[in-house]
Amino acid sequence: MPVLQAAHIRPFSEQGPNKPQNGLLLRADVHILFDAGYITVTPDLHVEVSKKIKEEYENGRDYYKYNGERLVNVPGSELIRPSKEFLEWHNERVYKG
Repeated sequence: MPVLQAAHIRPFSEQGPNKPQNGLLLRADVHILFDAGYITVTPDLHVEVSKKIKEEYENGRDYYKYNGERLVNVPGSELIRPSKEFLEWHNERVYKG
């Protein structure tokens, strides 16, 4: 679909490698929120949506329905599945909790 984008979990500008384990396929709006730290994916592959969306923008209801949802269509192979290490990095350094 034209609205899907490949997102780095740990940005290339922060020494994130260009490899499948450092990537997620996200809808364009979710990609923007992920990069800005308003959405993250936990190491156990669940979506977390920050309360900061509501606090800072008085909105976010379209995204809160995904909070706690497990990612779908996750590759079975560890060679291409999102890495726990990169997801932990995003949660600790980017996510606004």
